[in-house]
Amino acid sequence: QVQLVESGGGLVQAGDSLRLSCAASGPTLSTYAMGWFRQAPGKEREFVAAISRSGGSTYSTDSVKGRFTISRDNAKNTGYLQMNSLKPEDTGVYYCAARPSTIIHRSSLYTRRNDYDYWGQGTQVTVSS
Repeated sequence: QVQLVESGGGLVQAGDSLRLSCAASGPTLSTYAMGWFRQAPGKEREFVAAISRSGGSTYSTDSVKGRFTISRDNAKNTGYLQMNSLKPEDTGVYYCAARPSTIIHRSSLYTRRNDYDYWGQGTQVTVSS
Protein backbone atom coordinates (compact mmCIF):
# COMPACT_ATOMS: atom_id res chain seq x y z
CA GLN A 1 0.00 0.00 0.00
CA VAL A 2 1.09 3.57 -0.58
CA GLN A 3 2.21 5.89 2.23
CA LEU A 4 1.70 9.63 1.82
CA VAL A 5 3.57 12.47 3.51
CA GLU A 6 2.56 16.11 3.05
CA SER A 7 4.89 19.06 3.44
CA GLY A 8 5.05 22.73 2.59
CA GLY A 9 2.50 24.19 4.96
CA GLY A 10 3.14 27.23 7.09
CA LEU A 11 2.01 30.63 8.29
CA VAL A 12 1.58 33.23 5.55
CA GLN A 13 -0.21 36.50 4.98
CA ALA A 14 -3.25 36.99 2.80
CA GLY A 15 -2.22 37.22 -0.83
CA ASP A 16 0.86 35.03 -0.40
CA SER A 17 1.53 31.69 -2.05
CA LEU A 18 2.45 28.22 -0.84
CA ARG A 19 3.18 24.96 -2.59
CA LEU A 20 2.23 21.79 -0.81
CA SER A 21 3.89 18.52 -1.70
CA CYS A 22 2.66 14.98 -1.20
CA ALA A 23 5.45 12.43 -1.35
CA ALA A 24 4.46 8.83 -1.84
CA SER A 25 6.37 5.72 -0.90
CA GLY A 26 5.55 2.14 -1.71
CA PRO A 27 3.82 1.32 -5.00
CA THR A 28 4.31 3.76 -7.83
CA LEU A 29 2.04 6.74 -7.59
CA SER A 30 1.29 6.59 -11.29
CA THR A 31 -1.34 3.94 -10.67
CA TYR A 32 -3.23 6.11 -8.18
CA ALA A 33 -5.63 8.97 -8.57
CA MET A 34 -4.96 11.75 -6.07
CA GLY A 35 -6.82 14.46 -4.26
CA TRP A 36 -6.34 17.25 -1.76
CA PHE A 37 -8.74 17.98 1.09
CA ARG A 38 -8.68 20.48 3.93
CA GLN A 39 -10.18 20.76 7.36
CA ALA A 40 -10.72 24.02 9.18
CA PRO A 41 -11.16 24.08 12.96
CA GLY A 42 -14.61 22.90 13.93
CA LYS A 43 -15.53 21.97 10.38
CA GLU A 44 -15.68 18.81 8.37
CA ARG A 45 -12.94 17.82 5.97
CA GLU A 46 -13.76 19.22 2.54
CA PHE A 47 -12.65 18.52 -0.99
CA VAL A 48 -10.20 20.95 -2.58
CA ALA A 49 -8.85 19.44 -5.81
CA ALA A 50 -8.37 16.16 -7.65
CA ILE A 51 -6.11 14.85 -10.38
CA SER A 52 -6.34 11.69 -12.45
CA ARG A 53 -3.64 9.03 -12.39
CA SER A 54 -2.32 10.26 -15.72
CA GLY A 55 -2.39 13.88 -14.65
CA GLY A 56 -4.39 14.74 -17.73
CA SER A 57 -7.58 15.60 -15.87
CA THR A 58 -7.98 17.93 -12.94
CA TYR A 59 -10.84 19.45 -11.01
CA SER A 60 -11.08 21.88 -8.11
CA THR A 61 -13.81 23.22 -5.92
CA ASP A 62 -15.26 26.58 -6.88
CA SER A 63 -13.78 28.46 -3.92
CA VAL A 64 -10.20 27.80 -5.09
CA LYS A 65 -10.62 27.87 -8.87
CA GLY A 66 -8.22 30.31 -10.46
CA ARG A 67 -6.06 30.35 -7.32
CA PHE A 68 -5.04 26.72 -6.63
CA THR A 69 -3.48 24.30 -9.10
CA ILE A 70 -3.13 20.58 -8.56
CA SER A 71 -0.39 18.70 -10.36
CA ARG A 72 1.75 15.62 -10.09
CA ASP A 73 5.14 14.31 -11.13
CA ASN A 74 4.83 10.56 -11.38
CA ALA A 75 8.56 10.19 -12.03
CA LYS A 76 9.15 11.72 -8.59
CA ASN A 77 6.22 9.93 -6.98
CA THR A 78 4.98 13.30 -5.77
CA GLY A 79 1.81 15.34 -6.00
CA TYR A 80 1.53 19.09 -5.55
CA LEU A 81 -0.96 21.78 -4.68
CA GLN A 82 0.12 25.26 -5.72
CA MET A 83 -1.86 27.82 -3.75
CA ASN A 84 -1.80 31.45 -4.83
CA SER A 85 -3.65 34.52 -3.57
CA LEU A 86 -4.28 32.84 -0.26
CA LYS A 87 -7.14 34.04 1.89
CA PRO A 88 -7.78 33.66 5.63
CA GLU A 89 -10.63 31.27 4.83
CA ASP A 90 -8.07 28.91 3.27
CA THR A 91 -6.70 28.22 6.76
CA GLY A 92 -6.79 24.59 7.81
CA VAL A 93 -5.01 21.27 7.79
CA TYR A 94 -4.43 20.08 4.25
CA TYR A 95 -4.45 16.38 3.47
CA CYS A 96 -3.48 14.53 0.34
CA ALA A 97 -5.21 11.30 -0.52
CA ALA A 98 -4.82 8.52 -3.05
CA ARG A 99 -6.79 5.62 -4.44
CA PRO A 100 -5.88 2.92 -6.93
CA SER A 101 -7.04 3.71 -10.42
CA THR A 102 -7.11 1.27 -13.30
CA ILE A 103 -5.90 2.14 -16.77
CA ILE A 104 -9.50 2.13 -17.96
CA HIS A 105 -10.21 4.90 -15.46
CA ARG A 106 -6.97 6.76 -16.02
CA SER A 107 -8.85 10.03 -16.56
CA SER A 108 -11.27 9.60 -13.68
CA LEU A 109 -11.48 12.13 -10.89
CA TYR A 110 -12.73 11.57 -7.35
CA THR A 111 -14.14 14.26 -5.09
CA ARG A 112 -15.56 12.43 -2.08
CA ARG A 113 -13.68 11.50 1.05
CA ASN A 114 -14.94 7.95 0.81
CA ASP A 115 -13.48 7.61 -2.67
CA TYR A 116 -9.97 7.52 -1.22
CA ASP A 117 -8.19 4.67 0.50
CA TYR A 118 -4.96 6.29 1.64
CA TRP A 119 -4.33 9.54 3.48
CA GLY A 120 -1.37 11.55 4.66
CA GLN A 121 -1.04 12.99 8.15
CA GLY A 122 -1.79 16.54 7.02
CA THR A 123 0.09 19.83 6.95
CA GLN A 124 -1.10 23.03 8.59
CA VAL A 125 -1.76 26.12 6.49
CA THR A 126 -2.51 29.34 8.32
CA VAL A 127 -3.32 32.53 6.45
CA SER A 128 -3.39 35.75 8.44
CA SER A 129 -5.32 38.81 7.34
